[in-house]
Amino acid sequence: MAKQSRFWSRLLIMSHAVPRLVFGRRQPANPQRILIAHHLLLGDTIMLAGLFKKLRRDHPKAQIDALVPAAWLPIFAGQPYGVRGLAYDPRAVDSQKRLISEGPYDWALVPADNRWAWIARAMGARWVTAFAGGGGGSKDWPVDEFVAWPNDPEAWGDIASRLAPGAEPVPFVLGEWPAPPLPGDAPALPQKPYAVLHLGASSPHKLWLPERWLALADALGAAGLTVVWSGGPNEKGLAAIVDPLGRYANLAGQFNMAGLWHLMAGAAVLVSPDTGVAHLARLTGTPAVVLFGPGSPVVSGPGRFWQNSPFAVLWEESIDCRNQHLLFERPLPWVRHCWRSVAECGQPRCMWAIENQQVMQAIEHVTGMTLGKERA
Repeated sequence: MAKQSRFWSRLLIMSHAVPRLVFGRRQPANPQRILIAHHLLLGDTIMLAGLFKKLRRDHPKAQIDALVPAAWLPIFAGQPYGVRGLAYDPRAVDSQKRLISEGPYDWALVPADNRWAWIARAMGARWVTAFAGGGGGSKDWPVDEFVAWPNDPEAWGDIASRLAPGAEPVPFVLGEWPAPPLPGDAPALPQKPYAVLHLGASSPHKLWLPERWLALADALGAAGLTVVWSGGPNEKGLAAIVDPLGRYANLAGQFNMAGLWHLMAGAAVLVSPDTGVAHLARLTGTPAVVLFGPGSPVVSGPGRFWQNSPFAVLWEESIDCRNQHLLFERPLPWVRHCWRSVAECGQPRCMWAIENQQVMQAIEHVTGMTLGKERA
């Protein structure tokens, strides 16, 4: 059924996009309707904030829309930087039809995979800007203008803002991305002060050792904090592995994205692998300690736009197998990360090298709290 749905979705997109490859392509002098076309993970989506801010600065009266996976849509309720989120499911014909009816647009920007240039063209974009170096082929056919990738190390958020010409945006200021309303059916938030320990991640190689999580929870509890486990809807079982006796509350999967925002906003500290929640903490101003294993703290770190965020990076820099260089399918020599499968690497030394003492010292640094002299 999924294959059939994907087929009809692609057919619908092609039927609207192909005629526009021939007719109506023109570069706008003063775009009034701007589209950001993507289907990124949560963290990568949040890191588009710099691009949003730059577009709003340079086009103050334009309507700016961004395609957003439906699960992320709640955090766009306040239309950050005046950007309207449009729910997008690439497999659903109804989603495609709804988006096509939103057009036309004067200008579309494609910040990651150029395949999304097709939905931009189907939505009536007259000019499409995307990054170069994606391998060429049919993905690039709808693109009118290519932007080069940086030659030097840079955070994804800073890279994305390069899609629009002009000076880069000034750094993020807390509060300029409005908080979404807390859902009425959301669980009660923990008693303050509390710490959120987010166990889940997009890859098994990003998971920290269970005994270290529990030792960290004990240390935070001894310092007077309420400790809660966090995770996505499919990660509820991680808390049972880390905390089999259920000593700390398991909130994994209990909040939608808006509820998770408020959970982060009230926390004294977040400790998390390199995953979307760590980026959500930047929006809420939550002190965060982020454990990088196979990922790149350069690409996913604060960069220039998020330089004022209370954000501590922990990683073992000398891991020699963090030696893959692709970013959104583009070869960039300065990128150092690893996307090997579990079959290729069953023992992620990059994550296991991070010790409790390092984490607790980082928590003290970003929060100013004291966790005690003895550390596990």
